[in-house]
Amino acid sequence: MISSILFAVQPTVPPTPSWNPTVGIIISVCSLIMVLLAPKVIRYPQVGPKFPGPIPLSVPAFVGAMCLGHAIGIGIVLGLTNIGQL
Repeated sequence: MISSILFAVQPTVPPTPSWNPTVGIIISVCSLIMVLLAPKVIRYPQVGPKFPGPIPLSVPAFVGAMCLGHAIGIGIVLGLTNIGQL
């Protein structure tokens, strides 16, 4: 049974976009930007297990940067959907 509060909120929820290549590109670009900014923003980006090769981030810093990139990308996609541009 669905609560009556959910029925009151339902008309104010914007439409959820379906996945398409544009959504994937937006989220990928946001994640890439966060990974590029992470070594400058994170206080200790080399603490923890290291990636092999020249990547200047540890595994936890990389995962955190990707999570933040996805969260920002989702916000951008939902915002563009809400204003009708996506």
